[in-house]
Amino acid sequence: MLANERKTSQRLKKFSRTCLCVVGLSLGLSACQSPFTKHVEWETIEPENYPILNAVGYAPIDAQLGLDLSSKRLQAMKASKLDAYRELAEQVYGQKVDGEQSLANLVLTNNQLQTSVEGVIRGARVVKTYPVGDDTYATELQLDMAIVYDLYLATAKPQKIRKVSYY
Repeated sequence: MLANERKTSQRLKKFSRTCLCVVGLSLGLSACQSPFTKHVEWETIEPENYPILNAVGYAPIDAQLGLDLSSKRLQAMKASKLDAYRELAEQVYGQKVDGEQSLANLVLTNNQLQTSVEGVIRGARVVKTYPVGDDTYATELQLDMAIVYDLYLATAKPQKIRKVSYY
């Protein structure tokens, strides 16, 4: 019975130490909190200058699907516009390049490169669409980054801290 009382006494001491540690930690952490409330004022950051990006897209007329020449021209106009948007996306977001090479007996047997572009272009305007020669259409696009910035502000509101007041 004396052994049981010792075990119980040891358990109580261990439990009381654990409780003291938890109480001490919670008091210590609560002391780290500021008794003051604060008010943070934010201001919007604006770049110093805005570049204007230009892109030209091309599309062949004869390669387009269509029943007659006029529908093929319209398809080539649309395809050249999409090619110009792809070029703008390359300028804004960059191009992802994946490469792969295979060797067999120290001889290069396979060499592949794949590129892709992904992004969203907002605010671009068509400068002009025109035929180049007899079989190609070209479309010129322009992207004013000031317009892109205004569109971004309408959705994201980038900010920095202007002033912090404590009460």
